[in-house]
Amino acid sequence: MFKRYIWLVLATVFFLGNLFGGSAFAAELDEATRTVPLNSQGDTLILSLKQVTQGKKLFNSTCGTCHAGGVTKTNYSVGLGTDMLAGALPARDNVAALVDFMNNPTTYDGLTEISEIHPSTKSSDVFPKMRNLSDDDLVAIAGYILIQPKVVGDQWGAGKYRFSAP
Repeated sequence: MFKRYIWLVLATVFFLGNLFGGSAFAAELDEATRTVPLNSQGDTLILSLKQVTQGKKLFNSTCGTCHAGGVTKTNYSVGLGTDMLAGALPARDNVAALVDFMNNPTTYDGLTEISEIHPSTKSSDVFPKMRNLSDDDLVAIAGYILIQPKVVGDQWGAGKYRFSAP
């Protein structure tokens, strides 16, 4: 009986840590870190602390299975690091481009539409995690992806020195 209580306490601590841990993460980020490219014209977006927290939560629950740490498990040579995103066609190194990708994904060279094999709002019948994502949710996810190189450095997306663009 005592063991059950210990496990209950540990599970509760773990749950509360995950629930409130994201808020602590976001609260530590200054405005410069939360500023990300909005579009290819050079406009920027300053993510709110709420957007960063929401982006982290949504990324981990929706994208994290295949992209933990910004790596792409199905193709390790294409990660979510800044250099990789900039090298895609079209470049995906800004919020608008990442939101477009989450709506209509294409291969790294931009030539082939891949919504049947990559989660997207277009293929939410096949990928139910995408069903309830709003445009604001997609912006939060994109923003989270773009701030990670500033937060964790080259480890995000396998690091720019470990792999080169395909």
